Amino acid sequence: MNCLQDKTAIVTGAASGIGQATAERLAEAGANVVVADIQVEAGQATADRLDGHFVESDLSRRADCKALIDQTLARYGAIDVLVNNAGFQHIDAIDEFPEDTWDKMVALMLTAPFLLARYAWPTMKAQGWGRVINIGSLVSVRGVAYKAAYVSIKHGILGLTRTTALEGGPHGITAHCICPAWVDTPLMRNQIADQARTRNLSEEEVMEKFMLEPAAIKRLIQPREIGGLITFLCSDDASAMSGSPVMIDVGQAAH
Repeated sequence: MNCLQDKTAIVTGAASGIGQATAERLAEAGANVVVADIQVEAGQATADRLDGHFVESDLSRRADCKALIDQTLARYGAIDVLVNNAGFQHIDAIDEFPEDTWDKMVALMLTAPFLLARYAWPTMKAQGWGRVINIGSLVSVRGVAYKAAYVSIKHGILGLTRTTALEGGPHGITAHCICPAWVDTPLMRNQIADQARTRNLSEEEVMEKFMLEPAAIKRLIQPREIGGLITFLCSDDASAMSGSPVMIDVGQAAH
């Protein structure tokens, strides 16, 4: 299915995990994929494998956000799809949360998606077509302890998505906030150990009690499932969808 033939898609944090799987699915749908990541070797390998283009980017820096858009336009002449995926998590109590970590997370995971959308906006608006996909989380719609910055940012990214959808609608630009539960990525595997330490539990207990127990479907989400959902939302079949949280949470929000 080449529903994105000759479209150009930027995927941030695409060297691994959800971003890499999304880049793969978009390339399979015909898109020219720009892989943006701070991990040079893995990012370049991903871009090479997909016949795409790699841009080394520290998106916590405003200059790198602008450079990513400028380099994409210089190479392909258009930006049709923007997938804001880059990020990380930090687990700590509010009174122990490092202030510099808070600043870094906000810059990378909330300010950068805003800046990238802002810089890509004139091109999308002029061509009358665009897709802005923000990777939120189940915690975009609920709270959880020990993730003050992450939860705040993921709530914020849903608000940014809604505003983007309202402003973009008249210009053929849609916006979506993907809200997954636990996805089987290297980042998630690291979080199991962090959660175990914070909650004084074994890693097996963390998996059972906090990841799989609340779910109607007792398994982790695979990154390619997220990529497939994003590919659908970028297609014309999803052109009537915009601005709402898109849950892919193995049934957790049904509670």
